Amino acid sequence: MNYAQLITDLEELTKQFNITVRYEKGDFEGGYCILKDQKILVINKRLSDARKASALAVGLAEYGIETAYVKPNLRSYIEDEVAKVSKAASGK
Repeated sequence: MNYAQLITDLEELTKQFNITVRYEKGDFEGGYCILKDQKILVINKRLSDARKASALAVGLAEYGIETAYVKPNLRSYIEDEVAKVSKAASGK
């Protein structure tokens, strides 16, 4: 899988939802937040491309993209990443 292209596609999707993506250093993976009415998705810039793509996908899912059109391959990737995170969080 070409994670650089996947990241680009996910970043384009964030633009459709007026979500700003910021790559920052820190002790975190990434996530979605609202800061003074601005929708922001913060991703740790030190992550590998695979983990950046995963953080973007999970952040988009947190925002809520169920009712919007998303390319089938992107929707599938987002759903798979959310399932992986949910499974890891439940300890299974």
